[in-house]
Amino acid sequence: AAARLAAEQEVENLSGLSPNPEKDIFVVRENRTTCLMAEFAAKFIVPYDVWASNYVDLLGDQADIPLSRGAEMKGKCGTNESELELSWLDQAYTLKLSFLKEGHNTSRGPEASWRLSRIQFTYDTSERTYFKDAVSPGKHTASSHRLSALVTPAGRSYECQAQQTISLVSSDHQKSVQLLLSEVRLQPFDIPADFVFSEEHKCPVDQREQLEETLPLILGLILGLVIVVTLGIYHIHHKLTASQVQIPRDRSQYKHMG
Repeated sequence: AAARLAAEQEVENLSGLSPNPEKDIFVVRENRTTCLMAEFAAKFIVPYDVWASNYVDLLGDQADIPLSRGAEMKGKCGTNESELELSWLDQAYTLKLSFLKEGHNTSRGPEASWRLSRIQFTYDTSERTYFKDAVSPGKHTASSHRLSALVTPAGRSYECQAQQTISLVSSDHQKSVQLLLSEVRLQPFDIPADFVFSEEHKCPVDQREQLEETLPLILGLILGLVIVVTLGIYHIHHKLTASQVQIPRDRSQYKHMG
């Protein structure tokens, strides 16, 4: 049990290596081998109540809470379940990400994939950096229900540069907390070598954007090729017809020939 605990605590926050100050990098290692890597930018949009100026009515406000670069972290890896836990600002905020790998049958036979199966975000509305004069300040937990996100074939990493929004339900009067993720590169299982991601599996949004970027180029190349071929055929046809002797159709013109 002690050895297992020591393995779980072998974690590294490498966010300082990212040129993007909003992007964080986390690594979990067991037995001196990387078993989970996560790179992403994250922000939470949390609604909360404040008193109106008459101190009778309630007004709605929202806190925009970024994931702090100096976040403390815990992590653990397993064959089919992995977890990453981050906390910042003296544990006023805690984010726990749970991953699950499972097999399923397809028309091509048995296949395996992993997914982000659960998100739990704990926040304290008495913390004054992001919450201003919240009504009934205290700790709340926002979590996902039956989540199936970032689905990726087993043995590959997940990559998505586009922003994704995941809704969480809060214990604070069932308010909806939004988690905004972007510039994501994640792999919680089957990492091939220390600090090395497997081949990426791009999210549908990135695939669509990549197609939208390359499609005009492909169409332009096809159009250019058609123009070149057409000009080539015209040039050859013109050269062949110019080299042929033109016989007048009017027989009266025969005397001018020869």
